[in-house]
Amino acid sequence: MGKNRYIYPAIFDYAEDGISVEFPDLPGCLTFGSSDEEALTMAKEAMALHLYGMEEDSVSIPAPSKATDVKTESNQVVDLVEVWMPPFRNATYNS
Repeated sequence: MGKNRYIYPAIFDYAEDGISVEFPDLPGCLTFGSSDEEALTMAKEAMALHLYGMEEDSVSIPAPSKATDVKTESNQVVDLVEVWMPPFRNATYNS
């Protein structure tokens, strides 16, 4: 089992149709929201699911990049996303 708490930088990409979110340290972990609140909620859920899958597959979980090292474009912002894994693991395991 991995750590209980993970914090990774995410790139929030603002477009006319909504906000897409990607994690530079977690390739393939992508999500989308129509508002800041929804994008952040979806980012936490996507990150937790992605990390849980990595734990289950015994894949090495990378160290997070520094937020200041993540390069962005003018329509993008970097925000730190935090997940607390125990409730997510319990919900996934028991479902």
